[in-house]
Amino acid sequence: MTATMRSNTSACPACAAAPAAESLAEVDRTPAQIALSLPGIHCSACITKIEKALNAHPAVTSARVNLTLKRASIEAEPDVTAQEMKHLVEGLGYEAHELDAGTLNATATDKAGRDLLMRLAVAGFASMNVMLLSVSVWSGAADATRDLFHWISAAIALPTIAFSGQPFFRNAWAALSNRQLNMDVPITLAILLAIITSLWETSLSGKHAYFDAALALTFFLLAGRYLDHRTRAIARSAAEELTALEVPRATRVREDGSEEVVNVADLAVGDLILVRPGARMPVDGEITQGTSELDRSLLTGETLPVFAEVGQGVSAGEVNLTGPLTIRASAVGQDTSLHQMADLVAIAESGRSRYTSLADKAAKLYAPGVHILSALAFVGWYLYTFDLRTALNIAAAVLIITCPCALGLAVPAVTTAASGRLFRRGMLIKHETALERLAQVDTVVFDKTGTLTAGTPELTNLADLPRRDVELALALAEGSSHPLAQAITRAARDAGFAPAQVTDVTEVPGYGTKGMLNGQEVRLGRASWTGAQGRAETATFLQRGEAAPVGFTFTDRLREGAEEAVKALLDSGKQVYLMSGDTTPAVEALAKRLGITHWMAEALPADKAGRIQAMSDEGKHVLMVGDGLNDTAALAAAHVSISPATALDAARVASDIVLLGGDLSPIAAACDTARAATRRIRENFRIATVYNVIAVPLAVAGLCSPLIAALAMSASSITVSLNALRLR
Repeated sequence: MTATMRSNTSACPACAAAPAAESLAEVDRTPAQIALSLPGIHCSACITKIEKALNAHPAVTSARVNLTLKRASIEAEPDVTAQEMKHLVEGLGYEAHELDAGTLNATATDKAGRDLLMRLAVAGFASMNVMLLSVSVWSGAADATRDLFHWISAAIALPTIAFSGQPFFRNAWAALSNRQLNMDVPITLAILLAIITSLWETSLSGKHAYFDAALALTFFLLAGRYLDHRTRAIARSAAEELTALEVPRATRVREDGSEEVVNVADLAVGDLILVRPGARMPVDGEITQGTSELDRSLLTGETLPVFAEVGQGVSAGEVNLTGPLTIRASAVGQDTSLHQMADLVAIAESGRSRYTSLADKAAKLYAPGVHILSALAFVGWYLYTFDLRTALNIAAAVLIITCPCALGLAVPAVTTAASGRLFRRGMLIKHETALERLAQVDTVVFDKTGTLTAGTPELTNLADLPRRDVELALALAEGSSHPLAQAITRAARDAGFAPAQVTDVTEVPGYGTKGMLNGQEVRLGRASWTGAQGRAETATFLQRGEAAPVGFTFTDRLREGAEEAVKALLDSGKQVYLMSGDTTPAVEALAKRLGITHWMAEALPADKAGRIQAMSDEGKHVLMVGDGLNDTAALAAAHVSISPATALDAARVASDIVLLGGDLSPIAAACDTARAATRRIRENFRIATVYNVIAVPLAVAGLCSPLIAALAMSASSITVSLNALRLR
């Protein structure tokens, strides 16, 4: 059989090539990498439910949900589409948006945090071992035994410091290369001088070596650096998140009417694009065919969908709700309104990044003074004694005792304590200077939809409506995915109503739903479609034959703690503003309800960012609280910003603080905590200053060895840390 197979194979080259081609085709079938934004998840139960459903799909290889990033990462077979996974998650009751997985790969892991923690662990382990050897020397080990212990300490300390001290060495070299000084320059000099002095003493068989001091110094400073890192979230750009939210693929309509799925990057101005219900607009354009309703809430903050018909303009990022639309592209790629919004965010972020922390301000004054003082001590003692060894020891002691370890811990120790306190209240601090900026706030700007309100309409006049009208409206509402129809369905079902026997229920995109009841047409939808007069409040109407249309009115439910937060902020003397892209009547009604006298309606993203910039130019320190794409530029432009955990990824990334729960009431308390934290930071600076005033003269006078200097420096660091813990 083997011989036959060989002869047949050799006789037919095409057959011989077939298995290889099939094998190659299998290799080329690269798994699909899909990323979904899940702004509605909030607990481990959500994670378990979504992961279980995704992993149960036969074409999904693996699926993981990250609660912090509110994102699902899915690996599946090549023919699986993101839209399919999106519908699966939405079927579980969660909002989902497709993200460009390739754009987000660079920010998937926190390498810097792991690197600092590893270096901290190595320094701590080595420091404990060298300390044990030092105890033997202090206990009386002399001559050859003492020298052996010193050389063993050197063998441990040198590679450890070369590895663990790299963050300080790199930063110091970068500063010196640019002819500047920063906090890491004196730190590096102190560590190196302690090592050089110790090697000098060991080579001369001296009684004292300071390898333990150099390691302790490195350990304390790495601890401060890691605490500082832990107070911040992964450093990602909000503009990058906005770019990831852009639709990666679109359905293009060819001249012959056929359809093809292409990358958005391949679209050109003038292309016809089919956007099905539930999909997001990939480009800016004009509707050429179809009627529907558009959800613009993420872009403009409008509570209700907007009617869309032929000739109307649409913007990238808007969601098509009810009917298929064909649009002709007028702006693609970097020219779309969504991409321009990303540019606004990037500009605003660069402006806010110029804020200088208290620690940086202190470093500008402190670093030059330390170098000058140590150099003067070295020169003075050398001219006085002409003993290089004595002068070097005293210079090292001065540099170690003045090493800015306490200053390095002053800010991160406080921010870590304050962040822990706020975390227990449901707030996550993301940015390194957020607390300092929050303490300066005198003006607070709130978005409306999704921030002060829940963003979901609620039926308000159910009790005033005849039972038969409610049952009829329920039958029609159950045939629609419109937010107002869903609100009617929820309220009627919760009240125990059953739907009427309506037949032939169909949805008319952009208008409402209709059906037949006893041979008579009934409608539920827009005022103009049902023959009703429009109202100032949000409403939909039921039409039955020749009877007068019946109105169903709605309101947007307030978010928990909204009234308490606004009242507390006003009572504390802060100015409170309401800015929204929603309609004027809706914004005005909410402002009156909450007692807010300053408000702006129908505001575009650029309008919000511009108004906040104008406030900043007037000298105000603005806190912006928002949740949508239309808020990202304003969040980045504000002095400090807060987003709810339910906000879109881009809004959470643009903000400095994230509200982990749905309650807004902790905002006022956070301002108080921030002011207390700033006071503790200034107290720590004063502690460090008093310490230096006492310790530096002793070191300059030659009364402190480098070892005593290291112990004093450690004592000041511990004092600063204990003072910071008072915030808890």
